Amino acid sequence: MTDRSQSVAVIVGVGAGLGAALARRFAERYAVALVARGQEKLDALATELGRADGKALAVPADVSKADEIERAAERIRRELGEVDVLLYNAAMRPFGRLMETKPSTFETTWRVNAFGAFLWSRAIVPAMLARGRGVILFTGATAGTKPFATSAAFGPAKFALRGLAQVMARDLGPQGVHVAYVNIDGAIDMPFIHRLRPDLPKEDMLQPSAIAETYWHIAHQHPSAWTQEVDVRPFKEKF
Repeated sequence: MTDRSQSVAVIVGVGAGLGAALARRFAERYAVALVARGQEKLDALATELGRADGKALAVPADVSKADEIERAAERIRRELGEVDVLLYNAAMRPFGRLMETKPSTFETTWRVNAFGAFLWSRAIVPAMLARGRGVILFTGATAGTKPFATSAAFGPAKFALRGLAQVMARDLGPQGVHVAYVNIDGAIDMPFIHRLRPDLPKEDMLQPSAIAETYWHIAHQHPSAWTQEVDVRPFKEKF
């Protein structure tokens, strides 16, 4: 029989940076579902969390595909229970100006960053509304407020995600579901960024574990003082 006594957090978009940090932080008090493409990396993190007395379920899924999201959500519901916290951290970050960006790249970037968040929200919100509580946090980016010319696909996708967060906050907040958008304004200290910007010093980057603390705080705010949108950036970052 499945143990339903522990609250459930779903982390969608679990990589080596922020996703893994969110999983480690929330696994301290939640049963966590780890969602991303690639069974092997999810299994490795689930094993790590289990050794630290956490409860983790690896759920491989492509968040650009509606049918895979439906199957993943149903499996989480069946094996862990209804979702208390959704952390949507999935992202696709191509670089390219308008004429350098293929239509297929534009569409897939939107699907991963915004459409997936829409579908995951629809999958878990009914149960939250029935209980009168829940938390949904979206990972944003600078491109969602001030995109570069080379963000022809990424910028519109993050703008869409930010808009979705605002719509949902106005709709669901009065019904007990806290929705917030976390704008990551700067480079995160993770392997992808080190390959992309080998010249960037570590102290100029956001530390994943520090960002995870912000998510944890927002997820547990008193309803009299909810945050809807917040920026996190390194102390050296210009803005």
